Order: sequence, then structure tokens, then C-alpha cells
Amino acid sequence: MGLASSVSTAVPVRQNYISAHEKPLYQNAPYMPYANPDAPKGGVLSMSANGTFDNFQTLNGKGTAADGTGSLYDTLMKRSLNEAAVNYPLLASSVTVDPEDLSYAIFHLNPKARFSNGTPVTAADVAFSFNALLKDGAPGLKVYLGDIKSVKVLNTLDVRFDYKSKDNSEITSIVAEVPIYSQKDFSGKPYDRIMATAPLGSGPYVLDRVDAGRSITYKRNPNYWGQNLPVNRGRNNFDTIKYVYYRNLDIAFEGFKSGQFLYQTEYKARTWSLSYDFPAAKSGIVRKQNIVTQNPVATQMFVFNTRRPLFADIRFRQALTYAYDFEWLNKALFFGQYQRLQSFFYNSDLAATGKPSTNELKILKPLLGKLSPLEQQGILQDWHYPVSDGSGYNRKNLLIARQILLSAGYRYKNGSLLDKQGRPIQIDFMISQDGLQRTILPFIRNLKRLGIKVNLRLVDVPQYTERMRRFDYDMTTQVIPQSNSPGNEQVQFWSSLAADQQGNYNFAGIKNPVIDQLIDGLIKAPNRQVLQTYTHALDRTLRAGYYVIPTYGKVGNWIATWDMYEQPKNPAKYDIGLDYWWVNPKKAQRVNTYLSRQSKSAQ
Repeated sequence: MGLASSVSTAVPVRQNYISAHEKPLYQNAPYMPYANPDAPKGGVLSMSANGTFDNFQTLNGKGTAADGTGSLYDTLMKRSLNEAAVNYPLLASSVTVDPEDLSYAIFHLNPKARFSNGTPVTAADVAFSFNALLKDGAPGLKVYLGDIKSVKVLNTLDVRFDYKSKDNSEITSIVAEVPIYSQKDFSGKPYDRIMATAPLGSGPYVLDRVDAGRSITYKRNPNYWGQNLPVNRGRNNFDTIKYVYYRNLDIAFEGFKSGQFLYQTEYKARTWSLSYDFPAAKSGIVRKQNIVTQNPVATQMFVFNTRRPLFADIRFRQALTYAYDFEWLNKALFFGQYQRLQSFFYNSDLAATGKPSTNELKILKPLLGKLSPLEQQGILQDWHYPVSDGSGYNRKNLLIARQILLSAGYRYKNGSLLDKQGRPIQIDFMISQDGLQRTILPFIRNLKRLGIKVNLRLVDVPQYTERMRRFDYDMTTQVIPQSNSPGNEQVQFWSSLAADQQGNYNFAGIKNPVIDQLIDGLIKAPNRQVLQTYTHALDRTLRAGYYVIPTYGKVGNWIATWDMYEQPKNPAKYDIGLDYWWVNPKKAQRVNTYLSRQSKSAQ
């Protein structure tokens, strides 16, 4: 198969889709199956955001990015929410590819495409957007797009991308999903600086109002050029989208309860289980939903910074893994709502389960000699993270951890664990959300029982962002989303290339040539079956390296709303599909009446 898997000829073809690994389903559809083409326009979608913001140029990796800027910019094509790796026309009406030579692609722009000021979107704007990003963009994005060799303007509407490799089945899909800026709008403006106002876009929304540090409001562009495209019918229905900023999740929840915003994504099991007992929720005017998709569960984890000498020792990392007591946490703090993550692709067919298959072993066996015996053992076994008895003492696993440490050359003195040079071990664990403390402190108590002193450092969001960018921490927490079509983003997460690039996402500092080779095979996979096999092999190798402690997750998305939003009858498979929701005017009036009465009674 290949980029155009449904085409058997080797002659270049022009088509209205991109497909990395499967035959597209909707290339002739008048609208997407998860849309209501008759959805009414109007109303407001408001939600919370965390911390603060200072930069509307979100691709350069500077400052703190503003939420919601994605609605300002169209991309060349838009990914289907029902298919793992298929894109359909947006700014580009078609693309020319060669099924047997993936070293290039030519995008053909829609002549009707316009920026929000009415000026045409041209091939020169596309070339500018990519060349500026490759030169001055965020390090992670430059790695993500690293296979692009050149971008050439062929004429006003056609732009050619040449790639460094001939077998990267995903790169054209990636190119299709990058926001396009206006070259003229950036004249005299440095691309790599913080921007307090948003660059000109061609998307369905424009920036309406900014209340510095407090909120951002976007309004729907009534003259949006692409509103009748198949991917946009029944989409972008809200007149206004607003983000209200809060210092932490607890304060944000109080804002939701009082109607300061109307759409809440809930992250805390305790809040979800116990705190929706306020009057509006009891009366049914606030609605709870657990929306389940077929995406892998986002990988929430404790990260070891292996750039630090202490955490460069895999046996030390392995021992600390035994100190994490999920079973007690889930019982005592999470109300049984979570599942222990056993994979970096949990809840999907990409997760490695059981022992390696024959196809996996064909890939892994030639590479095992490059790994330590501990890693080899972990890769070949039926992997499961340590399980406790849920009592809160975790005695059995802590005894195992202690023995691992002693066998690895660590020693005890006066109850303290000493490193191999005889120095007491001390760890700084950095976080930016105070709500995380209750889930981390039990782990810290267990480390104390192992003779390890841990300082939990709560820092503000700007400091946290900068220190994460510079990899300035011993341990921290992180959440990495995964998709059903993994590819170049895995370079950003786990590769040697990304390990030393400030601002990239390899927070653990992994430098493992076997992982690099598996990522390369994954990116070049010619079909879905090979993609799955390489992803399973990568999953096994990441687990066996003990670079992080995957903690917990849930199959589903906890969503609470003031009951005024409607959803299509046929939801998307791989996304909540919020872009396709709409406001029910009668329900909105009921909500507004309720909030008005509450406001008057509070005065």
C-alpha cells in the first residue's frame, strides 16, 4: 500500500484525499457522517483554560501559547474523525502523489480560498508558512516536519513539497495539517517573537476580544470562505467561542458551577464522583456525560529525567516503579474510576499485549543485542506493571524495590539510601498544579520508606513552562496524547534527536538507538499491519526501559455542560467532535434565565 493505497498504478495521480494506510471512505460524501448539515448557527461555547497566556503566534515555541488559536487558521486538508489517517480538502482542493514514490507531493489550492480580510490564499503563503516554521519554529515542530527537504511555488495555486526520504507514508498527511499564515501579514514582523495579537488567518473564526491574562474571545467569521466545503458542513456552529483563564482546576470548577463558562472537561475523579451535587446539577440544568472514543488513552506519567546521573541508572528507575501504588490510589482517591496504564497506546489495537508475536520478533530479535539484559527480559515477557494489595502499605513491592537497589550497588545508612558514591539520595519533583499533590504524595511517602528524600516543588506556570523547555527537573508529570495513526510525533516524544533539543517533548531524555530504529520503521510502514507491528515493538521497548512510570487513565472523556448544547446523532469514532456541536436556542434561554435568577438572588 502507500500514500494512495487505493491506486495500483505507479503513475502520479491527482486526488481529493490523502490516505496513509487505508482506503478513504468519504471522498465523494457531501458532508461528514458525524455532522448534522442542518445544525443551526448561533450561541456561545465557553470553556476554561489553565494559567495564563502571552503569545498568539503559537508555532514558534515562545512564551505561553494562547488557547483556541486553531480556529483562526485553515490547513491544506482536514483529518477525518472516523478514519485513522485520512485527510480531505480544505485550503487545497486536491493533491498529486505517486503511490510508489513518496518523495514528493503537489498541493493544488482552492481558487476560492481567502484570508479573513478577503485576500486570496496563494502558494506563496503556503511556502512562507513552512519555510518560516522550518527556520524559526518550535524545536518539536521542526523535528516533526524534519523530512521536508524543500517547498517550491510552482504557480499561484500549486505548491510542491519534496521530502528527504521516499518511503515516509505519513509526511504528506502531516504537511496537510499545518496552519497556513499570510506572507504579507508577516512583512516586517519577526516570526520567532512573542505576538500579543493573532496573525491573519483563513479559518472560520477571527479574534474578537482579549482580556489580558483573563480571557480570550473568538467570533465566527460570517464571510468565511470555506463554510460549504464537505468537511465544514454542519461544523463551526457557534457564533462565539470563549476561553476563561483560571489559576488551577479547583478554582475553574467553582467558575463552572456559577456559570462563568458553560462547557467543562473534568479531570479529577473525586470532583466527578462527589462534587456535582450543586443545585444546577441536581435540577438537571447541568448535564454530565462520559463520551467514549476509540482513541488510545492519553499517557499520563511520572517522568524520570535520564539526563541526570541518578536517573541514568535503569535499575534505580526500575526500583522506583515498584514504589508506585496504583491499587491503593484508585481505591482511596479515585473512587475506582481509573485503570492502570499498561501501554503507551492503551485502549487500542496498537497496544502490545501478551508475549511478542512472530512478526514482532522478526523486528526485535536483531536489535536485542543492543539492549541491557533487563530490557531484553522486559521486551520478551508478558508485561504487567507491579500490582499491590491495595492496603496502602505496599510492603511486598517496596521489599522488591529495596532488593533491586541493594543489588545495583546502593547502600543504606541511618535509614537513608546512599548512591554509589556514598551520598544521600535526594530528588526534586516539579509540578505546576497544586491539585496533583494528593496523587503524588503517596508515592513520595513510599520513596521515603525506601530511604529517598523527595522535595515536591510547586512552581507557577511560566516558570514551569520554561524549566520544562530547558529540561530543568529531576522528576515531573506529563500527559502525552496518542492517536490511532502514530508517526513522526514519536520522534518528538522518544528519539535521541529530540532528547537535547530545548522545547521538544522527549522529557525523559531517552537516547536509545533501538527506539530510534523502531520509530523509523513505524514512520515508513507501508500498511496498517506493519504499522501495528512496529508500534507494538516500540511499546515493549519503552516499557522495558523504565523511562517513565505510566500512572492511570480512563476510557472516555468526562464532560459536563450547562444543558444547552446538542450533538450529532452519529458521533465521530476518534474524537469528541466538539466542532460539530451546536446551541439549542430554547435550552440556552432556559440556562440564561436560571443564571440571571441566581445572579439576582446573590446580590
